[in-house]
Amino acid sequence: MTQPKPIEAKPLRHPGRVLSAAIILALSAWFVISAATNEAYGWDTYRQYLFDTRIATAAMHTLALTVLAMVIGVVLGCVVSVMRMSPNPVLRSVSWVYLWVFRGTPVYVQLVFWGLLGSIYQTINVGFAEFSVEDLLSNMFFLAVIGLGLNEAAYMAEIVRSGIQAVPEGQTEASKALGMSWWMTMRRTVLPQAMRIIVPPTGNEFISMLKTTSLVVAIPYTAELYGRSMDIAAALFDPVPLLLVAATWYLAITSLLMVGQHYLEKYFEKGATRELTARQLAALADAEGALPKNVQVVPEPPRPGKDA
Repeated sequence: MTQPKPIEAKPLRHPGRVLSAAIILALSAWFVISAATNEAYGWDTYRQYLFDTRIATAAMHTLALTVLAMVIGVVLGCVVSVMRMSPNPVLRSVSWVYLWVFRGTPVYVQLVFWGLLGSIYQTINVGFAEFSVEDLLSNMFFLAVIGLGLNEAAYMAEIVRSGIQAVPEGQTEASKALGMSWWMTMRRTVLPQAMRIIVPPTGNEFISMLKTTSLVVAIPYTAELYGRSMDIAAALFDPVPLLLVAATWYLAITSLLMVGQHYLEKYFEKGATRELTARQLAALADAEGALPKNVQVVPEPPRPGKDA
């Protein structure tokens, strides 16, 4: 009896994919060539001011604004999220109103209000004493940090709350059964599992905050990257190349933050991967038809009584 010929699997042809890819590549090449040869972009001015010390200093101010505002947002967001989950109706109501106000109004409008705060409050009277806040409210950097941080706290509160509530209640009950205190339960059981959910959106919020700092010109605070670029553009009467300079710096800083976010997510995913032997992997593939992405193959240990 003759053996049947082995089946030759031939891949399906996808002419539509090839055609669409060719069209996209052609359009991309056309855009790059036309932009490189278009004098309206002002590439000479772009190269001249890309590493200007004023732009570099403004980028550092932008980073400082981002980091300080995120610190305020994360810390205050954790407090508001705890208030949101509190059994106390007063704390729940206050946190709900806070979220309603800061999530329901545009951040640009909030920053304009913070810029005008010095004209509303010159002094604060607490009954037995009166304090002057004119000098404090005239510090535009301070107002920018406070305005961005308070707005960010409203979003971080919901991120933290969703992460904590995603941890099964059985984890908390098991920790209590082992005699752990509330703080130890949060630190050793709840938060390590919640961080897998909290870290990705927090990284996105950090990157978004970097770009939101361009709105602090509403205060007005113009020592950050976008404001300084527009100051130089106004002196040159040429905004396009300076906008490209600002965009390049934003892209560079955002790329570094994305790399940091990637490694931070990998760190908190340590307990989420499964290690299987080759036999277990084959059984899992037969059962599910496709392998989960969190599976890692490890060498199978030798059986007792048999040579390795």
